[in-house]
Amino acid sequence: VFIALLIWQIGAEALNQELLLVTPLKVLLRLKELVLTGDFWSSVSYSFIRILSGFLIALLSGVLLAAISGGHKLIETLLWPYVAVIKSTPVASFIILCLIWLDSSSLSVFISFLMVLPVVYTNILQGIKSTDKELLEMAAVFKMKLFKKLKYIYLPQVKPYLLSACTLSLGLCWKAGIAAEVIGMPDGSIGERLYEAKIYLSSQDLFAWTVVIIVISILFEKLFLWGLKKAYLHLERG
Repeated sequence: VFIALLIWQIGAEALNQELLLVTPLKVLLRLKELVLTGDFWSSVSYSFIRILSGFLIALLSGVLLAAISGGHKLIETLLWPYVAVIKSTPVASFIILCLIWLDSSSLSVFISFLMVLPVVYTNILQGIKSTDKELLEMAAVFKMKLFKKLKYIYLPQVKPYLLSACTLSLGLCWKAGIAAEVIGMPDGSIGERLYEAKIYLSSQDLFAWTVVIIVISILFEKLFLWGLKKAYLHLERG
């Protein structure tokens, strides 16, 4: 990180055009000014709540749909074209299309949901399909109840796939959610602040808000994965 910041500093000084590339120090100073304002925290909470909501809804939906598809081949076949379309369609196309259907305040929730759902669904489904057949046969022989099968067979088997899905989708949902806000411009969002920075040619604000997005995304990813691992550990001990 230090080397990257040093290269950024040298590049900004060599270019000597703040409109195009501002120095890291000036970005930090501007970020300090923003943090002390109420509008900053209002924008952060606005975007965080909506993007988090889209992520959690997609996570629950993806796990549920994967569980159903894992037990019914017909459901998996019926869902395949929808998942394939969502994975292949550019984010911008969905954003513009959703602007026709939805209010701009709901846009980041829905776009985050769309970007996360196929990642979670495909990973969890693959985990279910990879479950040891001999363990399932043993569970059938001993007439193991569904709860115990979930706890001792499916959940441990799906764990690496779930962690992988969350790792991939957490950063993706933030990028897609903020992109949706930049285009939809809901009042009081981080996306609106980025658009304003572009309109007023404020490189300091643009870089400062970008740093905020990166920091929140990384912290949330680390915190969520830590909580997920702790939940698994508690379940295994229980």
